Amino acid sequence: MKMKKLCIYIAMGSLISLASCSKFDEINTNPETPVQVNSSMLATRIILNLANQPTQKSFMQPYLLTKEIAWTELVEGYQYNGFGEGGISMNAINDAHFMGQYAATDVLANSYNGLMYFARAVKFYEATMSVGDVPYKEALKGESDKTYFPKYDTQKEVFLGILNELEKADQLFASGAKFAGDPLYGGDITKWRKLVNSFALNVLIQLSKKEADADLNLKGRFQSILSNKPIFTANADNFQLVRSDKSGQTYPFYKISNSFVIYPVVSTEIIDRLKQYQDRRLFFYANPSALQIANGKQASDFNAYVGIDPSLAFGDIADLKKKNDYSKLNDRYTELVSGEPTQQYSYAHLCFVVAEAAARGWVTESSVNWYKKGIEAAMKFIADNTPNTSQYTHNMPLDGAYIASAIDSYGNQFPTAKEGQIEAIMTQKYLASFLQGRINPYYDYRRTGYPKWKINPASSLNADDPTKIPVRWRYPASEYNYNGQNLDEALARQFGGKDEINQLMWLLK
Repeated sequence: MKMKKLCIYIAMGSLISLASCSKFDEINTNPETPVQVNSSMLATRIILNLANQPTQKSFMQPYLLTKEIAWTELVEGYQYNGFGEGGISMNAINDAHFMGQYAATDVLANSYNGLMYFARAVKFYEATMSVGDVPYKEALKGESDKTYFPKYDTQKEVFLGILNELEKADQLFASGAKFAGDPLYGGDITKWRKLVNSFALNVLIQLSKKEADADLNLKGRFQSILSNKPIFTANADNFQLVRSDKSGQTYPFYKISNSFVIYPVVSTEIIDRLKQYQDRRLFFYANPSALQIANGKQASDFNAYVGIDPSLAFGDIADLKKKNDYSKLNDRYTELVSGEPTQQYSYAHLCFVVAEAAARGWVTESSVNWYKKGIEAAMKFIADNTPNTSQYTHNMPLDGAYIASAIDSYGNQFPTAKEGQIEAIMTQKYLASFLQGRINPYYDYRRTGYPKWKINPASSLNADDPTKIPVRWRYPASEYNYNGQNLDEALARQFGGKDEINQLMWLLK
């Protein structure tokens, strides 16, 4: 009898326990939180990861590396050519393959898989451009193949893979349909095809030192894309985020809660070149020197703008700032909540890529015409995204008449010799990239030597060779800790075992 009662009590307890668990799950389930991810949710996260930029001081870091900004808070590594570890993490795309799997139709799956291949191409491009050889063929196969320690592929193999994935992306978008979850182009597959192919041209031009390599076939690939595939044709195609006054969408250097607005100064590398060409973009990038205004100069006077050489020792920069004779950022970067759209890759950038390819003889296009298109696109972008008030234009508007005149002037000054043309193209590409495109001008500099940035051995943090700007980052410590054997093989193959910032990767040889 006692045993029977015990069994009843146990059974009742189990029922109560089950009921309690059921009630617990019900209480702790948020009805507004999705319980299963879908293709559009993954797409939004992946696109924003590719397109967004960090805020405040972190937003400015790349532009210290590209010498557009001098920083007056303290010594900054990038400003003084101090490089640390690079990044080769693929966490942002490790679930990208699920987009196609979760798609409702095969046609939609094509679009989402096109996005997956494009995202993979961008991430592997960023990784190999940073350090050299990286895992590629065995990368991202931990879950599917239990490959936890991927071997490193040569940089050539990685670039061939990137180009092939961009080709796949274009083909898949071409056979796809408008898809949900795209905060940039609204799922427009034609826009995505333009981006994929325009980015492919950028990848090809970054391989310019390898134009004799038959496997890469740079000239053939470039000509085929330019002649047969959709590419950017206007600023409306830019790969960019349009900013707004909504939370999380404001301009990255907007003043609210940003204590760093007092530290950036526009550099001589930007200001002196714009003054040399009497280019009105100066009045949109910078504010006049307070001292020069106090001394009677007008805000519309080119001579009222004073840059600071970012290669100067920090103590010298601090002394110059005390004199109040320097140009801060134009107010539009700090006072306007929406600022300007932040680009990763633009129509202007593409124009300069095609201009360079033409100068190198890869295509029969007119180098000077594409050069002029790039300058025009850059100027129109600024004009279209700046309020037409004296606070932001300093009464020197970028109107249609000025832009047309400036383009003619630049065209008339375009050099006839190949090397001179490349220097002019790189210089204008650089000036068009002010606070845009992150470190792209650095990639061009290390490949071409242009623009010719000042290097000060006395202030350089490049301990192994203070006369140079480093050409790569070191591999991250996590690779030494978790994939050391494969990394050692890659280092021996590339750099004689030395993970050093002045070592030339295959791309640059």
